[in-house]
Amino acid sequence: MFFTAALGWIKERKDKQQPFFAYIATNAPHGPFIAPAKNAKRFTDLGFGKEQAGYYGMIENIDENMGRLAGKLEEWGLQRNTVVIFMSDTGMTGGGSGRPGEDLAPGHPFFNGNQTGLKGSTDEGGVRVPFFMRWDGKIGGGRDIGTIAAHIDLLPTLAALAGAQAPAGQVEGRDLLPLIEGKGADWPDRYFFTHVARWPTGSEPDDHQFVNYGVRNQRFRFVGPRGGGNPKRKEQAAGKRGGAAGGALYDIEADPLQTTNVIAEHPEVAAKMRAAYLAFWKEARPLMVNETAPMSATRPYHELYRKQLEAGGIPDWIAPGL
Repeated sequence: MFFTAALGWIKERKDKQQPFFAYIATNAPHGPFIAPAKNAKRFTDLGFGKEQAGYYGMIENIDENMGRLAGKLEEWGLQRNTVVIFMSDTGMTGGGSGRPGEDLAPGHPFFNGNQTGLKGSTDEGGVRVPFFMRWDGKIGGGRDIGTIAAHIDLLPTLAALAGAQAPAGQVEGRDLLPLIEGKGADWPDRYFFTHVARWPTGSEPDDHQFVNYGVRNQRFRFVGPRGGGNPKRKEQAAGKRGGAAGGALYDIEADPLQTTNVIAEHPEVAAKMRAAYLAFWKEARPLMVNETAPMSATRPYHELYRKQLEAGGIPDWIAPGL
């Protein structure tokens, strides 16, 4: 339904010869793990459990719909004038996907590229995601760009692709066009920051500043302490000792699977990353304006749904003609 609705709207824009930006944010693969019956059956026939069959069936269904999208863009003559980006939001889940070390079915072990960490962690396996870009006739295919990038780079990159000026003062990321065009030889290094940020509603964010966070540059990943204890007191003690006590440092270029903590060999790197994180938190903290607000007792979207249902019902969705 997501892809069909998007394709219907794209066709409307195409028929009017108007430009378009379509953001298709699917609810898959995510719990509840309910895939179309034909997709789930393929995995249950292989011996997968119901939940895992739903999860991987969802992924297969996304693959099929990306094929539909590509086919329609080609059919409508839009392929050479449309940038297509495929990306995800987090690393692999530990829910429907199964768990490391498990066999999902005979001959089908859990696979996460052998990375450390899953969704909800600040390790490479929790943060690294796929990002594929295609623009026929403009971007050469079959290339893998190893320079680190993040979601904050999308707006300035899309603005550059469209020949537009990015909004002044609103853009934190970088235009990735030099990397895409193979002109990024002088690309300066930078830090990316991650925080799981799932502290209890109404609690003080500063009390959770120094747990479940990570810092990444091109070569290294610093992973802060993971949960437990009193995080604020723990970091105060670490600060008295100096450096980046309590964390771990990994040379991702040499050790992408995070098998060896090299903080003892590179204490100055860890200290710089921790200092950069402190500066990041100081800048980000004032923006957390609603952290002490109570959760809504009415769940607004549920209320809107109930009112619409009572006022006349939810209309049937009519699929557009493609």
